Amino acid sequence: MGPFKMTRTVLRNLVRGPATRRYPEVPARVTPGTRGHVAIDPATCRSCGICSKRCPCVAIRLDKEAKVWEIDRMRCIACGDCVESCPFGSLTMEQEYLPPTAEHVVDRYTITYVKPERKPKTKEESADA
Repeated sequence: MGPFKMTRTVLRNLVRGPATRRYPEVPARVTPGTRGHVAIDPATCRSCGICSKRCPCVAIRLDKEAKVWEIDRMRCIACGDCVESCPFGSLTMEQEYLPPTAEHVVDRYTITYVKPERKPKTKEESADA
């Protein structure tokens, strides 16, 4: 029975054409649940590092001293854990797919957030606490 099923499947595929799309010539379908790629808003990032700790494939790296956030696009699996864990809403999951590339891609962003300085407590505030 096996060879007959396989022959039927082969003949059906020859008549109907390929079952997949010819991406990137034919654009992929976009649905409300499509997860294309992770995007960051560097102006709102507080460099807390939660996104890099939650990334299961270690695709996100954060250098707090240099204020650089980078993502390795070849390692990222677009699971969305980093987006869900970001307490400041700096990360979003875009629905568009990035164009295919042959080389290794690491996107680097400079974080522009400046942490406000703490005001030293006065003696009166210390006594109240």
